[in-house]
Amino acid sequence: MFISQELRKTNIAEYLLYMWQVEDTIRAFGCSLTRLRREYVERFDYTEEQKEDYIDWLGNLVNMMNREGCRESGHLQINKVTLITLEDLHRQLLNSTKFPFYNAAYYKVLPFIVELRNKGVDKQEGEIETCFDALYGVMMLRLQKKEVGTSTAHAVKEITTLVGMLNDYYLKNRNGELEGLDE
Repeated sequence: MFISQELRKTNIAEYLLYMWQVEDTIRAFGCSLTRLRREYVERFDYTEEQKEDYIDWLGNLVNMMNREGCRESGHLQINKVTLITLEDLHRQLLNSTKFPFYNAAYYKVLPFIVELRNKGVDKQEGEIETCFDALYGVMMLRLQKKEVGTSTAHAVKEITTLVGMLNDYYLKNRNGELEGLDE
């Protein structure tokens, strides 16, 4: 909760990846608030009040996952909306002549997106979601201390550049500092 609040303000891309990880953490504990409290939250060096706040937050997420039917897989609606917002901004940036560096980064990443979509199950997901899937997958591999191949590492480097640019434009747009989207 504490991390998500800060990331939502400062880095929407990292926020989304973090929230996907929280969803998977909740699933790993069987969507059980009792287990999350006992086996997960108790490990943190938080005050009792912070632990209670964190448990409340996780409880809300568990309830949402139950209501939205994503106990086993998928993403919460709040995370889907964030992704849709990023997909929309991505299209606006590509459709504008004011962002040539973003367009250049996109065209460097496009072959990787196509390759990932051809390997993936859901060929209908948006380009930005495909990028986030790749970033999340590599993040999980690294957390498991598994090797990431050279070609995958190169693709992820390029994807990270594009997503980083998108994040910067998102923050500027949110703060009313981004001009040229309507042109």
